[in-house]
Amino acid sequence: MGDLKSKPLIVLKGFLFLVIVLTTSISLYILNPGWLTALLIVLLIWASARFYYFLFYVLEKYVDPSLKYTGIGDMLRQLLHRK
Repeated sequence: MGDLKSKPLIVLKGFLFLVIVLTTSISLYILNPGWLTALLIVLLIWASARFYYFLFYVLEKYVDPSLKYTGIGDMLRQLLHRK
């Protein structure tokens, strides 16, 4: 599969990720309403975003410039085949 190049499709993909985050967060809160659940959902979203930033920016810019990959699967494949 090639890289996604269409700007409208890239925006749509980002919007669909937002829909997934909102749908799952609201569903979790409905299943177990309370301030602790809300706090855990917020922390999960924040930590996930920071982890993504770490994987796709920090590692390449500050740790090893040769770490360039298109996704987590590609990253794992590169790290496993590295010598």
